[in-house]
Amino acid sequence: MKPAPFDYRRPGTLAEAVAALAGEPDAKVLAGGQSLVPLLSMRLAAPSLLVDINGVSGLDRIEVTEGGCRVGALARHAAVLASEDVRRVQPLVPMALAHVAHATIRNRGTTVGSIVHADAAAEMPMVLSLLGGHVEVEGPAGRRTIHADDLYVGPLESSLAHDEIAVSAFFPALAPGAGVGFEEIARRHGDYALVGVAALAHGDSLKVGYLSVSDVPTVVDLSGVADADLGEAALEKLEPMGDIHASAAYRAQLVRVLTERVVRSAREAA
Repeated sequence: MKPAPFDYRRPGTLAEAVAALAGEPDAKVLAGGQSLVPLLSMRLAAPSLLVDINGVSGLDRIEVTEGGCRVGALARHAAVLASEDVRRVQPLVPMALAHVAHATIRNRGTTVGSIVHADAAAEMPMVLSLLGGHVEVEGPAGRRTIHADDLYVGPLESSLAHDEIAVSAFFPALAPGAGVGFEEIARRHGDYALVGVAALAHGDSLKVGYLSVSDVPTVVDLSGVADADLGEAALEKLEPMGDIHASAAYRAQLVRVLTERVVRSAREAA
C-alpha cells in the first residue's frame, strides 16, 4: 500500500521544527522512520504533516560521562552500539541494542525514536525504564525532562505532547559493584521478541525489566526473592498477553526461564 497524502517539512533548527508541530495537531516527527514509515505504508497512521528533523544539526551527538550516556535524537542505533564509551559506562545499552532488528535497520533507526515510539515489544523503552533514565523534550513552552516512570502511559502511547520533540535520552551509568544481564527469545533473529528480560543487580537490590509481556515496558523489584522463586514472583506482578505469535501461557513460561537465567548473568557480572 501507499501512504495517505501528507505535507512535508524539513526545518533547519529545533525552534522551526517545534513551530511546525505546534501549528498542525496531526503532525508527526520523522527521525529514523523505521517505525513510522511502515505505519504510513499500511495506513495505520495518516498524519497531515511530516516534520523531518534530520536537517537539525547537533541532534546526533552521543555524550558519555562517568555519570551516564546522553544519546541525541538523531543518533542511530548502530552508532550507539559501536560506542566503546557507552559500553564501558552502561553495558546494558549495547547488550540490548545488539538485539534490535537487523543491521540495516540499526543503521537508520534512532534509539530515541524507539524510546518515544513506546512499543512494549521494543528493547530500548524497557532498558530506559529499568535503568531509571529520562528523556529531554522540547516544545513551545521550552524544554522539560520526562522520567521513564512517567513516560509510558499506554500501548504505543507516551506522555509527550503532540507539539513536543524528544531531543535526547539519558541512561545512568552502571554503579560500581553492579551487574546487568539481557536475553530475549524471538522466532527468528531480528524479529520482535516473544519475551525479553533484563536484570540490574546491585548488592541486595534486584530489578528486572520485561518486554513483550505487558502492554507497556514493565520493571519488577525482585529484591529479597529466593532464586528458586524469581519467575513466579515476577509473574505475580505481570500479566502476560497472548497473541498470534505466542500464548499467554507460553510467555509466562519464558518469563520463568529467562528471569532466572538473566538474573544469574547479572549477579555474575556484578
